[in-house]
Amino acid sequence: MTKYYPIFLKLKNKQVVVIGGGQVAERKILTLLERGAKIKVISPELTHKLRDLANEGKFLWEKREYQRGDLEGAFLVIGATNNPNVQEAIFNEAEERGIPCNIVDKPDFCSFIVPSLLERGDLTLAISTGGASPAVARRLRERLENILGEEYALYLYLMRKIREEILKSALPQEEKEKKLQILALAPIAEYIKEGDLQILAALLTKEGLSHLIPEVLFLYKVSKDT
Repeated sequence: MTKYYPIFLKLKNKQVVVIGGGQVAERKILTLLERGAKIKVISPELTHKLRDLANEGKFLWEKREYQRGDLEGAFLVIGATNNPNVQEAIFNEAEERGIPCNIVDKPDFCSFIVPSLLERGDLTLAISTGGASPAVARRLRERLENILGEEYALYLYLMRKIREEILKSALPQEEKEKKLQILALAPIAEYIKEGDLQILAALLTKEGLSHLIPEVLFLYKVSKDT
């Protein structure tokens, strides 16, 4: 059994080559665009949505079949094609060039696998079964979605702001660490979920962070409106 090393890649401005232009490729490309990747798509056809994005200049589209040499300069490669011969050819070229490669639903032609993701703002949970059952990974993600609600987006945004404020304060390092631990253990996510904003405001005031309250109240209202 292959053991995978979990990792989060920074793809901003990195060249990613996607082979294929169907629905599976569309899902992959949309995710890559969110991460700021520079994308080159090689496929004779694209979905309507991908055509629109290509026309808007969101990525480079080469309207043709894959050919050897297409992976030159790539940081990452994703193959979303059903042709077994092309799948193997893409993987072999990627291996020769030392480029991480994922051929969708073909573990034998993958140097990395894509986990099932749960995202809440800055929170990203990656769930993998090592290729044993992607369906189980999705099931686990759906279960966690019910536990970790949308309130975690605002919660982690607030925790980022709190950390920045505390770290730049003039407090001794030991006191900074103590405050960060206290606030990390506080049920702030529950306060946001239940709308207990007065309790949250009291906590922030107690910790000398009352200036963050107006922004938190504004973002809470926006999150509820949307």
